[in-house]
Amino acid sequence: MPLESYITHECDVLVIGAGGAGMRAAIAAAEAGCRTIVVTKSLLGKAHTVMAEGGIAAGLGNVDSDDGWEVHFADTMLGGQLLNNWRMVEIYAHEVIDRVYELERWGGLFDRTEDGRIMQRAFGAHSWKRLAHVGDRTGLELIRTCQDKLVHTERTETFMEYTLTRLLKNGDRVVGAMGYRRNDGKFVVIKAGATVLASGGWGRMYRYTSNSWEGTGDGAAMAYDAGADLIDMEFVQFHPTGMVWPPGARGILVTEAVRGEGGLLFNSEHQRFMLEYDPVKKELSSRDVVARSIYKEVKAGRGSPHGGAFLDITHRGADYILKKLPSMYEQFHALASVDITREAMEVGPTIHYTMGGVRVEAETAATTVPGLFAAGEAAGGLHGANRLGGNSLGDILVFGRRAGVAAAEFARTRGVDRAIDEGEVAEEQDRLYDPLDSRHGWTDRENPYHLHEELQAAMQDDAGIGRTAESLQRALAAILELRERSSRMRVVGHRDLNPGWHTCRDVAFMLTISEAIVRSAIRREESRGSQWRFDFLEQDTEQGKVNYVSRRAGDGMAIDAAPLQAMPEELVKLLPRSRFYDPAKLPKGHIKPENMPAAAAALGSTS
Repeated sequence: MPLESYITHECDVLVIGAGGAGMRAAIAAAEAGCRTIVVTKSLLGKAHTVMAEGGIAAGLGNVDSDDGWEVHFADTMLGGQLLNNWRMVEIYAHEVIDRVYELERWGGLFDRTEDGRIMQRAFGAHSWKRLAHVGDRTGLELIRTCQDKLVHTERTETFMEYTLTRLLKNGDRVVGAMGYRRNDGKFVVIKAGATVLASGGWGRMYRYTSNSWEGTGDGAAMAYDAGADLIDMEFVQFHPTGMVWPPGARGILVTEAVRGEGGLLFNSEHQRFMLEYDPVKKELSSRDVVARSIYKEVKAGRGSPHGGAFLDITHRGADYILKKLPSMYEQFHALASVDITREAMEVGPTIHYTMGGVRVEAETAATTVPGLFAAGEAAGGLHGANRLGGNSLGDILVFGRRAGVAAAEFARTRGVDRAIDEGEVAEEQDRLYDPLDSRHGWTDRENPYHLHEELQAAMQDDAGIGRTAESLQRALAAILELRERSSRMRVVGHRDLNPGWHTCRDVAFMLTISEAIVRSAIRREESRGSQWRFDFLEQDTEQGKVNYVSRRAGDGMAIDAAPLQAMPEELVKLLPRSRFYDPAKLPKGHIKPENMPAAAAALGSTS
């Protein structure tokens, strides 16, 4: 069909996403002198960042003086089963300390110690009390502070309720993006010298998730379509504690701060089962361990009445709970008629976070496509096989800033020519029009909502917390069938205020991401971090030395093994600083417990 007129904007740096990572990137780019446009699918201030309630992990040492960046580095690497990009972890552990104090200078409020320093609380698999927090509303405070800073930063402009659907390229370089305004469906093209993806994660392809409606993987899917690599897509984090009752609230997050403040997990027989599964870390074990433990208790017939476990913090007393966990009190009171100062919560695993994402360079957050950068949950590499709680809020601040700085430099030096290909624009317009176009007839139409429900069933049942080759192949077959059927998605009405039309594009993005998750999970024939294969319960030495990368290959998707970058010996020597360091339990083939100085050689280091 002929090219329709469209709205055009131009900037030096385009930031897709207005959560913590997006706003921090935009602030950095603007402060570097670049005209910056921020585009958000929803409203400014409403982002999944607010779901990170427990705190920002940073080795400030305000409560436990033995803490520092070195221990934080070790905990994060061990939590990620050493599949992390070690350079990203090193940068993060160093710089998150400065980012926390920067947030404080910008007006961020934190709970305080008696002598006025930022208070820090315990969290799962962290050696020390490390999470700087604001009650159980830390993500909300981060968003509030960054939003205030953004709107008072010159050279920034924000467009709300825009959906971007395609990255535009000039040769091999990204020169902006196109999409539409959600209220009236008018097409929009934004030309940019550099583009930062900060669009968050993807949980909506699962039946039970803490993610809100925006979490459909738009950014990562667009990056993949533009030729960028995705990495570690098999690693999807089940937060161990989501609400399980009532049905309408199932999946809503119950912050790890409840366990950080002393909450205990019990089964239906009132046994504190984490004493068996992890006698050292107990309820503060890593999220993958706690989630699997609850799953095992339910499967053994010791679950709560609605298929979860009991999380009890009543012993801390009402005054303490209301001070430290006000949001959790209000959430359970409003949604489940439960007073958590008097009775236990019913909780169970829920999809919360994705360790995988767009493959980026550690120093600059640059992707494998020139002109495109990524930060926050949309990017992969920092967390390895399992993210530690509290590392997400620090991640978005550290790498949001780095992405913004690097994007600004690229825009000034290599992003001057921003000519776009009108053929790409016309092609994307035609693709967006397709569900509304009656040329195809209506006898064999597919409802996008039904396809979404079928995708959720396939991913939840066959690519969820426990996986086998058989279940994953079943999920892949379902995804490929749904992809074929998605070409026949049809909705009535016009483009203005049409949620069915929006869902058609969401489904396409989720199918791409789901395929990458399942194909990568099939290739990783072992259990490691959040990947739990019932048919491969042990870790495999060779697979512990590679990340799996998803990339386009013609009309299909290829999964390639990428060898881990060798970790310098001076960083390997930091691992024993973790209180949870146990060489006998480290991934086989990584560290030789009898000889720490030789550990770098075990990792393949040439330093």
